[in-house]
Amino acid sequence: MPRPRLPKNEDGRTAIQVIERMVSLLDALAEQPDPVSLKALSGRTGLHPSTAHRILNDLVTARFVDRAEPGAYQLGIRLLELGNLVKARLNVRDAAVAPMRELHRSTGQPVNLSIRQGDEIVYIERAVSERSGMQVVRAVGGRAPLHLTSVGKLFLAVDDPRNVRAYATRTGLAGHTKNSITDPARLERELALVRARGYARDNEELELGVRCIAAAIRDDSGKVVAGLSISAPADFIQDEWIDQLCNTAAGISTALGYESREG
Repeated sequence: MPRPRLPKNEDGRTAIQVIERMVSLLDALAEQPDPVSLKALSGRTGLHPSTAHRILNDLVTARFVDRAEPGAYQLGIRLLELGNLVKARLNVRDAAVAPMRELHRSTGQPVNLSIRQGDEIVYIERAVSERSGMQVVRAVGGRAPLHLTSVGKLFLAVDDPRNVRAYATRTGLAGHTKNSITDPARLERELALVRARGYARDNEELELGVRCIAAAIRDDSGKVVAGLSISAPADFIQDEWIDQLCNTAAGISTALGYESREG
């Protein structure tokens, strides 16, 4: 039986080959604390200098590699950004799973853990059961716009006002329901409420029939790295859950090394 052919690009190289060569160059750079010359990289990877140079140029464009000086390369800042994102996500999930389950047992409603990626939040963990009385469409891995979600508002509330205005311009604050906030001035007022209250609400702004409340999770530097939210049918959400939610988020933050200056 003939082996399936791998897709090829215009140069006749398989996509897998290109990835393998990229990884070999990144590995070679990772082995050295100082910038590495093209000649040394070619020797360590077995790649022809012209091939190594072409791939390195692509990696520089993508910020995976920095050109430290003419003819010398080092690992780029984007790898640090991605590494920190993965580290934060894994640490937050590890710290949050047990408290999320306890909060779900107490409220009977879905409890969601989300992080920010660009102009959206990404759901990375959920505590839910069939008896919760609702099925929220967005599962783990799902995404939603920042301004339409309680967790997204947490991130916007701590962002620089200039960045929030840029977000509003970039996204146009597109709405999903009649309750969606689509006006920049109204969004600013909403974010001021979030800062004053210490938690955020979603009043059927993403999905009709569903309301959410969310509290921020901070890391050891005090940075908001995730949001914990409770989703419930619009006519069933309880204000008495707010203290439970905020206390659970604070406990997760403490597990991540955050020390509150209050009290």
